[in-house]
Amino acid sequence: MDEYLLEAREELKRLEHIIYVSLKYTRTVDVIVNALNRMVSTYDLIIEAFLEKAKEEGKLDSLPKSPALRGKKFGELYSEDPNIQKNLVFYSFLRAVLKAPYQKRQEFRRHVTLIIDREDNTIEIEIDHLVNCEKFLHKFLLYSRKLIEGFQEED
Repeated sequence: MDEYLLEAREELKRLEHIIYVSLKYTRTVDVIVNALNRMVSTYDLIIEAFLEKAKEEGKLDSLPKSPALRGKKFGELYSEDPNIQKNLVFYSFLRAVLKAPYQKRQEFRRHVTLIIDREDNTIEIEIDHLVNCEKFLHKFLLYSRKLIEGFQEED
């Protein structure tokens, strides 16, 4: 198995632990931020795997240095794949959320919320949103593995 995809799977396991164990006992916004960082890290590894494959196939001369440039190059290489484009938009959203200043609501309670005020809207991220994001990311990892390695993992 590709080393980047293997590491992405391990990151996803860490993310699952944060969501299903850590947040159960430590309901703080810091744990939510940690989960979002794990999601971004998982996407970084998946993108790296795709770019390595493109480099091996001769579609790419060298790998971009920054994650933003890697994401852009990844989007260009797979511009016709709607699933990849959808996940790339989500990846960019996660990166923007992590860079923005945030507020906290109901820490140490079931509905702990990370709040980000933007010019045009307000983003609120709760535990249930993280669960949905984890499932979305898990599907993308399986899809990526199918494209890169030619078969699908059974989970």
